[in-house]
Amino acid sequence: MENLTSGLKRSKYLFFSISLVIFIGCKQQSSDQTKKEDVVVLWEPYNDSLEVAANINHEVERLRYKFIQSKVLDKNKVFLPLYDEVSKFNTSTYESLKPLILEQDIPSIQKHIADGKLTYEQLVLFYLHRIYKYELDNGTTLNTVIALNPKVLEEARKLHSDSKGQHPIYGMPILIKDNIGVQEMKTTAGAIALMENQTDDAFIVERLKERGALILGKVNLSEWANYICKGCPNGQSAVGGQTLNPYGRRVFDTGGSSAGSGTSVAANYAVAAVGTETSGSILSPSGQNSVVGMKPTIGLLSRTGIVPISSTLDTPGPMTKNVIDNGILLDAMRGFDNEDEKSVQADWPEKWYTEEKPSLQGKRFGAFKNYIKSDSIYKITLEKMKAAGATIIEFEPPEVEFDGFLSILNIDMKNDLPNYIAAQVKDKKVVKVENVEDVVQFNLQDSLIRIPYGQGRLEGILVDSTSAETLKKIKKRLRTNGRKYFDGPMNEHRLDAVLSINNYDAGAAAAAEYPALTIPMGYKESGEPISLTFIGKQFQEGKLYSLGAAFENLTKMRKIPADYVN
Repeated sequence: MENLTSGLKRSKYLFFSISLVIFIGCKQQSSDQTKKEDVVVLWEPYNDSLEVAANINHEVERLRYKFIQSKVLDKNKVFLPLYDEVSKFNTSTYESLKPLILEQDIPSIQKHIADGKLTYEQLVLFYLHRIYKYELDNGTTLNTVIALNPKVLEEARKLHSDSKGQHPIYGMPILIKDNIGVQEMKTTAGAIALMENQTDDAFIVERLKERGALILGKVNLSEWANYICKGCPNGQSAVGGQTLNPYGRRVFDTGGSSAGSGTSVAANYAVAAVGTETSGSILSPSGQNSVVGMKPTIGLLSRTGIVPISSTLDTPGPMTKNVIDNGILLDAMRGFDNEDEKSVQADWPEKWYTEEKPSLQGKRFGAFKNYIKSDSIYKITLEKMKAAGATIIEFEPPEVEFDGFLSILNIDMKNDLPNYIAAQVKDKKVVKVENVEDVVQFNLQDSLIRIPYGQGRLEGILVDSTSAETLKKIKKRLRTNGRKYFDGPMNEHRLDAVLSINNYDAGAAAAAEYPALTIPMGYKESGEPISLTFIGKQFQEGKLYSLGAAFENLTKMRKIPADYVN
C-alpha cells in the first residue's frame, strides 16, 4: 500500500512539471520529459488499484470497476502531435477567451468570431487547452478523449474569418464517438480487435466536413456500443479504459454507450459531440451528464460508416449543451444516403429546428403516473410547465410486450458486422476479424486485457438461432407495439409529446422508431444529473426542438460540473 501511495504521488508530481511546460510555456524540458531518444513524455501510466479498491463496495453494482486506466492506450501518441502548438497557448489568452466560449451556444460563438473577438483557430486551441489540462492529469481525467485529429489546427487556419453564408456548424470543433468512421483517425468501437481499423469518413462525417465543421477528435464509448457484456459498467472499453462522470468521478454512472460523447460535452471539451443509439445510448449518457441529446427518427441520419449493432434500430445523433446547438448539429449531418436502406429524404426548410418564440402555452403533454409518484424532480418540473401554460395529462401506458428485442440485436449484429468489415475496413491484414465469432475467439486469447467483464452479449449472438422469418415477425410486432405504447395516449389526449425521464422509455421509442429529445431538468440531492425526455412521432424533430427550447428557456437547469469550471 505504501509503495502504491508513493507511486501516485510521483505521478501527480510528474503531471505538475508537465503542466508547467504546456500551460506556462516554459521552454526548459524537465528530465522526466525527455527520454534518451529525445521523445517528450506528456503522460505516464499510473497504478489505478487504489481507485478500483475504492469502488469495490459501491452501492451501484455496475460502478464496482475492475479497471480505470486503459491497458493499451498510450496517451502520448494521442497528445504529442499537437503538443507544440497547444503549449504556446498561454493561460492568460485562455482566460480572456473563456467568457466568449465556455458554455456559449453556437450562434453566440459565431457572432464573437464575426465581431473579430475570436478566431476559429483560437476556438480549437481553447478546447485543446482544456483537454490537455484535464485529460493528462490522472486526478481529473475522464478517460474520454482517446484520439485527436492531428490536422485540426491546420484546418481551422484555412477557414474564412466568419461564417457568413455558411451553415452555422462552420468552424465548430466536434468530437465523434469512436464507432463512427473518421479518415484522420482509427475507428475502434473501443475493441482491441478493431484497434488498427482505418476507414474513410462515415456519411455523416462527410456532411459535417462539407459544411465546414472541424472534427476535433474521437471519444471513448461502451465497447461495441454496450453490446459485449451483461451488466458491465457503462463507458468501459478495452481501448479507452473506464469513462468517468465529471459530476462525480467514480461516483455517478456515465450512462452508455455514448459515454465519451456525454462526458466530453459536459466538461466543455468541444462545442458538441456525436453519439449513436440503438436503445438508450444517446439518451442515457445525455441524462447522466446534464447535456441535450437527440435520438432522431430511424432513417433521418445515415448509418453508413458506423460500426453496427442493428441496421433495424441504429442511428447517430447530436449531443450538445443546449437545444439550439443540437438542432444545428443534427441539421448539419442530414442528407440522403443511397447506401443506407432506411435513409429518407427530408426536404425541410432552412433553420427548420428553430422557432422564433417557442412557448409551452397551450401545449399538451402526457406524463407517466408512476414517475410522478416515484420522482419528485419530475413532479416539480411538471408543475413548472403547468404554470407556464402547458396542460399535463397523467396516464398509464398500455400494456404491450417487447419480447424478442434481443433477438433483433443478436441477428442483426451477426449479419451487419461482417458487412461493415467487408465494406469499411481498409486493411484486412491488421484487422483480422471478419465476424462476431472471430471477435469472440480473438478476445479469448487475452481475456484479462480484452474482456475483463466477459463477453456474454457476443456469446449470446452465437447461440441465437432465430430464423429470418421469425425475426421478420418480431420486428413487425415490436414496431407495432412500440407505436401503440405511445400512440394510444397521444391520440386519445391529442398530445404534443410524451414526457419521460432520461432513457426510461428508450426501448419503446427504439421499437417504434420514434424520436426522443432529452434536456437537463435538475440534479438529485447527491448532485447526480437528471433529464426530462420529450418523445414524439416519426419525423417530429422540429416540433420536439420547439418544445424543448421553450422548456430550456423556462428552467435553465444545466450547470457546468464544478471541477471543470476553470
